[in-house]
Amino acid sequence: MTRLTDSEHQALMDDMKGFDEQMPCVGIFWYDPTEKALFGVRKQELTPKMVEEAAEKGLPFINYPHLHRQIWAKEHFRAEAMQQETKFQGDYTQIPRGRVAWNINKFIVLVGKWAEPVLDELTTMIEQEFSLPYFEFVYDKHWDLGRGWSGDM
Repeated sequence: MTRLTDSEHQALMDDMKGFDEQMPCVGIFWYDPTEKALFGVRKQELTPKMVEEAAEKGLPFINYPHLHRQIWAKEHFRAEAMQQETKFQGDYTQIPRGRVAWNINKFIVLVGKWAEPVLDELTTMIEQEFSLPYFEFVYDKHWDLGRGWSGDM
């Protein structure tokens, strides 16, 4: 496990305190390739206190606490109960999706190969939606179309 030096840690805290409107966020999203837009975004601010507490506990990873499948099911059944149209239909793993997390000293965005052709526009959308000063894409087969907890068995 990589630990930050005191000066690296302080520099990160100073960077995060400089945000006027919204702190950077961790969260989840889906990408609609037809509309070229994010939808189903769920996020929470990542505060300096959260980073400090994680560092004190030796935890290198800070994540949004809910899973895509939980949010998908909730939104699907809500729309069904209210007899409304929804994008939350079918298998949630068949729609491009990703997760924004904090990993040691940087933000990462976990995505599948679906993101390669739209990387530039996706970068801009994620920077704006999650108020990220910087981040790195991390590709993992879990995030490929058709993959997920059910697709991994």
